[in-house]
This record gives sequence, C-alpha cells and structure tokens, in this order.
Amino acid sequence: MGLRERKKAETRQAVHEAALRLTVELGFDAVTVEAIADAANISRRTFSNYFAGKEDAVLYGEEQRIQDLVERIRRRPEGERAWPALCRASAELYEDQGKEADREWAMRTRLARRHPALLARQLANQALLEQEIAVEVAAREGLDDHTLRPRVMATAFLAALRVAIIVWLDERESRPLGEVLQASLAEMGDSFTGT
Repeated sequence: MGLRERKKAETRQAVHEAALRLTVELGFDAVTVEAIADAANISRRTFSNYFAGKEDAVLYGEEQRIQDLVERIRRRPEGERAWPALCRASAELYEDQGKEADREWAMRTRLARRHPALLARQLANQALLEQEIAVEVAAREGLDDHTLRPRVMATAFLAALRVAIIVWLDERESRPLGEVLQASLAEMGDSFTGT
C-alpha cells in the first residue's frame, strides 16, 4: 500500500473511531456528521469523501470485519468443504483480531440493538454478506449460488454468528467471543457435516 492509500485508510479509521466514541458518549441520535468531522479533525466535505452518513462511519469497523471474513473464506485451501472452510475462516478472524476488536464489536452490537437506523444498516450489511458467502459456498460445493444449499448454509452460518454474539453479550463477555462462536458453529454445523 502506497503512502496516499495508507493516509486515506488512517483518516477513514480515525473518522470511524470518532464516530463510535461520540455515539457511545452522547447517543446515536445526538451525534451529527459535523461533530464527527470536528472530532476527527477533518471538514464536513472530507467526511463526505469517506462516508455517506454517520451510520456508515459508526459501522465501518463491522464492514471491515465482514470483508476480512470473506477474504479469509476465499483463501481457505481449495478442496476444503464449505462448512469447515467457513468455521476455520471465522476462527482465524476472531483469533487474529483479539480482544480489542471484540470490545468494539460488542459496542457496535449494543448500539445497533438500541438504534433502529444502525440496526437497519447492520441488517443490510448482513444481507450483502449472506450473498457473498453463498457464492463462496456454491464454488466449494460445485453448485450454482442460486440453489438452495449455498443460501441455506450462508444463512445458517450468519445465524450462528448472530446467536454467538447475543449469547456472548448476555454472558457479559465472560468468555472469549471466538470460543462462543465456535460452540455456536459446532451446534449449527452438524446438519452440514453429516455428524
């Protein structure tokens, strides 16, 4: 990555962190794009170069995690069946990103549960992710991505992730998120692995 791209990535991350921090401190409805831009030391116009709105800025970290997950699925060894590839890719992601990413994920999830605009955006992100995962599943299973199995498997995988996050939050983060996630995927996976 060149210097210009690195600077852009740093600015985008700074804006995201400012948006998340202000939303936690003030509440989503009280935060404005102008306040986020001021906190990130950029102009309103510069903000618009990076994000369409404050929802995008708050959920940027989640979108990055989603892209990272899809890339990890794509990089799994050729010939590995779909469900194990999904599970191993997610285990790698949560292992590599660590506790700080888990805390940020928890903040975003709690915010989305309280603010309908964030929840709507989060659900839209999940729908796009579901489609991308269905394409990867179909490729691994030798199927068309418009058939039932890839879609069901992608939906089940994301449902297992959602359940794991809810359980983890309900348990007040007493265990590592990755551990709860793997337990949830194991429960769901029996129907896809034939055990």
